[in-house]
Amino acid sequence: MAIRTVGNIDKAISGGAMSSIQTVSVSEALVLGLLAQGVNKFFVVLGHGTTDLGEALRHYQDEGLITVTPFRNEIEATHAASALRWVTGEQVVVVTSIGPGALQAAAASLVASSDGLGVWFIFGDETTHDEGDNMQQISGNGQAAYFRMLSVLGSTYLLHTPEALTSALRKGAITTNHPSRQQPFFLLLPINVQPKILENFDLNRLPNALDLTIGMSNIDLIKTTAHSLMSSKNVAIKVGRGAAGCGVELAALAELIDAVLVMSPSSLGIVPSSYERQMGIGGTKGTISGNFAMANAQTLVVAGSRAVCQSDCSRTGYPHVESVINFNTNASDAQHYNNTIALIGDLKQTLVELITTIQDMKTESPETLQSKPSQWLTQCLAKKVEWRARRSEIISRETLDDAVWKRNVLTQPFAISETLDWISANGFKAFFDAGDVQANGFQLADVETEGWYFSESGASYMGFASSAVIAGGLANEKFYGVALTGDGSFMMNPQVLIDAVHTGTKGCIVILDNRRMGAISSLQLDQYGNDFATSDMVAVDYVSMANSFAGVQGIFGGYSAADLRSALHAAGKYDGLSVVHVPIYFGSDPDGGMGSYGRWNVGPWVAEAEKLIAKARI
Repeated sequence: MAIRTVGNIDKAISGGAMSSIQTVSVSEALVLGLLAQGVNKFFVVLGHGTTDLGEALRHYQDEGLITVTPFRNEIEATHAASALRWVTGEQVVVVTSIGPGALQAAAASLVASSDGLGVWFIFGDETTHDEGDNMQQISGNGQAAYFRMLSVLGSTYLLHTPEALTSALRKGAITTNHPSRQQPFFLLLPINVQPKILENFDLNRLPNALDLTIGMSNIDLIKTTAHSLMSSKNVAIKVGRGAAGCGVELAALAELIDAVLVMSPSSLGIVPSSYERQMGIGGTKGTISGNFAMANAQTLVVAGSRAVCQSDCSRTGYPHVESVINFNTNASDAQHYNNTIALIGDLKQTLVELITTIQDMKTESPETLQSKPSQWLTQCLAKKVEWRARRSEIISRETLDDAVWKRNVLTQPFAISETLDWISANGFKAFFDAGDVQANGFQLADVETEGWYFSESGASYMGFASSAVIAGGLANEKFYGVALTGDGSFMMNPQVLIDAVHTGTKGCIVILDNRRMGAISSLQLDQYGNDFATSDMVAVDYVSMANSFAGVQGIFGGYSAADLRSALHAAGKYDGLSVVHVPIYFGSDPDGGMGSYGRWNVGPWVAEAEKLIAKARI
């Protein structure tokens, strides 16, 4: 009551509304500790291991201090929590018991880990008295088996000793709010520790929200970098999601050093697609223009990228690059390539200083100023024109005859392009699931601004997009999310049809159905000439399925552009969750997808890829 009246714990104590010395259970102290950090959203799948914590959460929700949302699946809850942190910055705690539930949440935490998202996880662990095997513990491995396993996945704390709670809270705050790369934090809360009483506990010991910042890189290295870039030729800047918010500075740098920019799937929007020097996606899937820039660059500038295998073609993407400038906050990522000048520090501050330094150098040396496009830029622009022409050609083939559907159906590029146009026109948020849908999406999308296009390419987790839509109904400022998902990915988490209704979520799931794992089928065909064990002949009436859930609207997306546009329009008008089912072409016609333009160190391509890796100059 005292906290609710004044707004937070500090004000309640300083204003005399409550004493800082309290006798509380560990569960209640934990809730208070999270509140002190501004964390007040809990996505829960409660079980036998979290009954005491659940009771504490009930009381604080009754007082209006927190919101507790029950989910039907731990993977779904984790994806929704990750999406909410990604889109709005709001922090969420995922609560479940140890055992299968915790393992599901831990598996889904790969999204938060790969994409750098701070999410709290509280798992009700086995008892500390070791009075015998607890239900769902890992048998025969002594104590703390889950602690040992989860510690491989990320920062993990086992609250064996109740008095260590403040240390656990502080370490969790640092992990989930790290200034350069947030990560998930796993707090194991033993069943018998939760109700333990902390006598005369001083609430002033609870850590508040942390203000963590990173400064500019070393000034001498910035000057060295400026001199190096002034004499560099054929410069490509690879933009990762760590460059978020730095689009203006990256464009200014590109102009100064005559560079072009190559994007990663999760970095689309940082530099507008329409910007002349932005060449689009580069990598294993890639684009004609993005991969041309990578393949012909002589100097590589890395801006907030981790060099994921598909992003740099398994280290074969830069055959002519001899020197690297790497802007990063992680020392290991900054030194990924050989012959690197590593500028470790805040990217925006470092870029501003570098730009100023280069501008001063150009003022002192007027002969370095260019009056017309260089050969490098001219060549790259020609490839961008070629790519956009090819993209338009593919999208213009609205339908193709499909062997499974036994009729003409929409192509995936066309359906995605239409859906993205609808999303953009209405100010919605787009979430892409793993696989073919994701790859076609980031290859053809024009993304002019940050904050609406989210491609979970880090963990490439099937089922993320549908679950992410739930975040729109739970955000402080609600938003309309659209999941672009394949039939296989949707069936990973279909319980969103229930949870969207009980959370009051407005959004849309667009199911692009080719009755297969299209990305893997395509890979098998490219590598071996046959696809195997990646499809089935089971027809699913997704419209009827969706309409069987009270409050969900199922719509057939049809077989033509007009049908799809009508379905999307109806979805946008509905006050709740809509599911749009779209039959999609799969086959050998090259216009059925956006194609691949790079290399990958997998399957029968390994020998050739590893020869190229061995020859890499960086």
